[in-house]
Amino acid sequence: MRMALFTDTLGDINGVSRFIRTIAEQALGRGLELHVLTSTRFACPERANVHNVQPRCARAMPAYPTLEVVWPDAGALGRLAERLRPDVVHVSTPGPVGMVGRRWALKRGLPLVGTYHTDFPAYVEQLLDDRVLTWVTGQWMRRFYGACARVLTRSEEYAATLGGLGIGEDRIVRLVPGIETEAFDIRRRDPSGAVWDAVVGARRESVKVLYVGRVSVEKNLRLLVGVWKRVAGVCRAAGRDVQLVVVGDGPYRVQMEQELIGTGAVFAGFRHNEELATMYASGDLFVFPSTTDTLGQAVMEAQCAGLAALVSDRGGPSGMVEDGVTGRVLRADRPKDWEAAMLGLIEDAGLRRRMGLAGHMKIAPMSISHSFEQFWNVHEQVAREWGGWAKGESSGFD
Repeated sequence: MRMALFTDTLGDINGVSRFIRTIAEQALGRGLELHVLTSTRFACPERANVHNVQPRCARAMPAYPTLEVVWPDAGALGRLAERLRPDVVHVSTPGPVGMVGRRWALKRGLPLVGTYHTDFPAYVEQLLDDRVLTWVTGQWMRRFYGACARVLTRSEEYAATLGGLGIGEDRIVRLVPGIETEAFDIRRRDPSGAVWDAVVGARRESVKVLYVGRVSVEKNLRLLVGVWKRVAGVCRAAGRDVQLVVVGDGPYRVQMEQELIGTGAVFAGFRHNEELATMYASGDLFVFPSTTDTLGQAVMEAQCAGLAALVSDRGGPSGMVEDGVTGRVLRADRPKDWEAAMLGLIEDAGLRRRMGLAGHMKIAPMSISHSFEQFWNVHEQVAREWGGWAKGESSGFD
């Protein structure tokens, strides 16, 4: 089977692009014909199955100056897809590149599979506070994914959202969550604390509360700002050395830094690969208040690295944390609950370690390899149902 995967995100830094890069590596390592097609000015992985067609033009995304909206060369993408001769087309994002892939597949009568990676209506509501635009975005998502033979969701929590978009239960596939468990491992902890020397203002000896992700308001970071101010004040009065370490970047960073001056918060910017994995494992507590994430890959990575996690009760991350065992699942609209949970775990190192170990045990078996095998099998099944692929044996993942 041959698959063409169209995506608007690959060169930028987010959970979706990391997932796509990883499954491209998985396919390449197994000798499977999965080809990723994108259009961006950002640097992309130099691999035989990754194809970047330069866009006709690109501009900064509204409310996201570090991201781009592109006008892809639809003709060049189409010609590339023709040469690849896919049996099934996957659209990973409902943006301009995804729209090219969707239109190209439908015109040729090829089966279409999509992944609901991002809750765009919720993003629009949080960022722009515009009900009309939120409704329009929801209608577009309904139309975009309505053409798919299957729609994948990376968490159980978003199956109901897909149902609300008119996707029947028979077309929804709950993809087994997975991460690179060997990369984000509890054994990467740096006992000396030297990994923090690269972060301006970080102290080796402090208790570190980590946030890893995009620094933007739709991640519910205004709640974190208010909670951290109160937590830092209580800890300062009690003589406890605590710091909030924000790993990542985004449009809210400058304002967030200003709002947290004098609270012990430090900002590490983007960190990658082994350094990021070591920071996870060398932290003390993970906090992720987002209400719009469909999975929360960073939450899985943090738990795999041995951190207790505090997450919101809305969205995919709530399904990744076992409340009271691997962390806490907290009401998104109750900052007092977040304050109490954070202070309790800062004060109780033993409970932090027990929850962190339980989180590691929960996530360690969730290999990206298993997730990829299911991902590939779904596309094989759709291609067979469509009648466009009947070349004998399957890949053997069943």
